[in-house]
Amino acid sequence: MEEKSSSKTRGKAIQCKAAVCRKPGERLVIEEITVSPPMAGEVRIKIICTSLCHSDITFWKMKDPPALFPRIFGHEAVGVVESVGEGVDEVTEGDIVIPTLISDCGECADCRSKKSNLCSKLPFNISPWMPRYESSRFTDLNGEVLYHFISVSSFSEYTVVDICNLTKIDPAIPPNRACLLSCGVSTGFGAAWRTAEVEEGSTVAIIGLGSIGLAVAEGARLCGAARIIGVDTNPNKFELGKKFGVTDFVNAGDCGNKSVSQVLNEMTGGGADYCFECVGSASLVHEAYACCRKGWGKTIVVGVDKPGSKLSLSSFEVLHSGKKLMGSLFGGLKPKTDIPILLERYKNKELQLDEFVTHEVQFEDINKAFDLLIEGECLRCVIWMGK
Repeated sequence: MEEKSSSKTRGKAIQCKAAVCRKPGERLVIEEITVSPPMAGEVRIKIICTSLCHSDITFWKMKDPPALFPRIFGHEAVGVVESVGEGVDEVTEGDIVIPTLISDCGECADCRSKKSNLCSKLPFNISPWMPRYESSRFTDLNGEVLYHFISVSSFSEYTVVDICNLTKIDPAIPPNRACLLSCGVSTGFGAAWRTAEVEEGSTVAIIGLGSIGLAVAEGARLCGAARIIGVDTNPNKFELGKKFGVTDFVNAGDCGNKSVSQVLNEMTGGGADYCFECVGSASLVHEAYACCRKGWGKTIVVGVDKPGSKLSLSSFEVLHSGKKLMGSLFGGLKPKTDIPILLERYKNKELQLDEFVTHEVQFEDINKAFDLLIEGECLRCVIWMGK
């Protein structure tokens, strides 16, 4: 049935529904829009379901550049290929795919190297355009351009994604689980697995136990960490964190006259082997670095801070402590090779995904998903486009 539908729309513009944000912080409005056919190197996909990430909320609130409106947000999703542009042979109509915010061209020096997941052919950019052509595939019914969001824009029944940002997956995986690997769970899990390379028997500290932090815990657990310390201001996060391997908890709002780093250094006898900042705050990066063990400790920045935020580290400490400070975009994962590995681990009941989905809503209730995440009532809310 999908192939018959595709053959009728292939090469033509499609009218469909999308949740459009017209102004920063305003409720999304479901509108009829037009989605152009894919150009060379691009794929048009029909979104099956999408989930809401804190990064969507961060940029939804943002008033200054790189903020740009009207925009179609969303970047965690799974979909089915409706049609492909010229030169695309990696996927075909009817394939199930996961879009990702970072590219994996497989051709540039970075994509060919085991040392990086940061494609230099189509580098990550918070751009309003498609990555190859700097143009949009979306317009409203008045002909006004609607801007893309980090190469995905999944809050639309149909979207166009570059083939370098798509990974073909096993169609047997439930879509409301597969979509989590489009960003959040992959980012946290990969930060422990690929970026930090957490070792068996090590001690891990995680600042921020949202879905990203819990995914870090899950990654650290499967890497064999002996002790996983979760830090959050919400004490209820400890019970939740236990499901993902968190062994100890520090309430950041109840440390008395001590800083979080002082408490963690005392708990660990000199600092954790690996410290992850999963909130998106320069001050918390400083705390993570301060409670990272001298000599071999690694501090990994995972949280998304507001544009322009700066770190201010003592050059003396950097030189004399021997610690490492690292960034982890998309967890250091190469989407086309690592996402299938994570899905296989889920199929084998090693990797937990079910526990991250706390709510599911229909597309017309997408603003409820925003409310739930903002109020801290959910980890991941899956939004079904047409269930």
